[in-house]
Amino acid sequence: MDDKYMSKLSPTVDFWAGMYLLIIAILSISGNAAVLVNAARRLTLLKAPELLTVNLAVTDIGMALSMYPLSISSAFNHAWIGGDTSCLYYGLMGMIFSITSIMTLAVMGMVRYLVTGSPPKTGVKFQRRTISIVISGIWLYAGLWALFPLLGWGSYGPEPFGLACSIDWTGYGQSLNHSTFIMSLSVLCTFLPCLTILFTYFGIAWKLHRAYQSIQSNDFQYGNVEKKITLMAVMISTGFLIAWTPYVAVSFWSMFHSQEQGHMTPFVTLLPCLFAKSSTVYNPFIYFIFQRTSHHKLLHLQRLMFCCSHQENSSADRAKLEGKIVKSSDCNIFGNGSDETRVGLMGAPGQQSGNELMTLS
Repeated sequence: MDDKYMSKLSPTVDFWAGMYLLIIAILSISGNAAVLVNAARRLTLLKAPELLTVNLAVTDIGMALSMYPLSISSAFNHAWIGGDTSCLYYGLMGMIFSITSIMTLAVMGMVRYLVTGSPPKTGVKFQRRTISIVISGIWLYAGLWALFPLLGWGSYGPEPFGLACSIDWTGYGQSLNHSTFIMSLSVLCTFLPCLTILFTYFGIAWKLHRAYQSIQSNDFQYGNVEKKITLMAVMISTGFLIAWTPYVAVSFWSMFHSQEQGHMTPFVTLLPCLFAKSSTVYNPFIYFIFQRTSHHKLLHLQRLMFCCSHQENSSADRAKLEGKIVKSSDCNIFGNGSDETRVGLMGAPGQQSGNELMTLS
């Protein structure tokens, strides 16, 4: 067997790396399968942005099914199984699913930013057909980048520790062909999507912050709601980056120090690779929790804004004629009054839609 496919780690480290990947594979397959089953059961009820969550689950479970068995068996074998052919396959699958995943996350951030309204304006509404076209474009984009090394621009190769394959990062300084491919890939498939994730989710947090400030001016107390949604946005924007930043950092270090002997031990290169694979486990759960939490919280916020705006604008006569019950649990401004009060809530259809704060579909 070619020496480059022999493990550079001890048999003990290989064994525990294989056990770790086995656990990650089981959790990833079961977690993402649960998301897909849930989506299939309510397929006709899925809103357009939810299709991106489904696509993310597809990429994660696809990576777990197509790649993890080979890396797990190679770890237990203490050497890469299959030689050049399986290495090429592994690198190809890794490129397709990883680029699709990060681009899906970036698009999801942009969509959520656009559908999150900023009072008094409502957010943009997307059709399922539009999102489906975008998802198709993401897969074609990822497939194109994955094919470039097969067409001669860049190349695939084994990782320094010998139990996985990816882009040949060490070829950066060896030729213009490798260096241009790696830099283009890094900018267009890593840095720009990551910046998009950061800016869009912090933009959402800022929109929500401004919305709650406008409510608090009427003596509402929504600190807990704001904190939860802002924290969820920060978790989403940083979770993926935390998982992949060490791997990107080590890869770039290998690029610029590939000519130095012993510039990095194989064990050090193994750890970021294992850590990055954990993203297939918690990514779907983070987005599922955010989606459900945001939906309930924003519906509650819509009722609050609707209540407050009409309380200010409705006259007492109209309240008597067209009033509806609004509970203090939904609009807690009646500190001295009864548990329920009657305020005018019925308006023209155009007025009601104007009071919508945010829509997640």
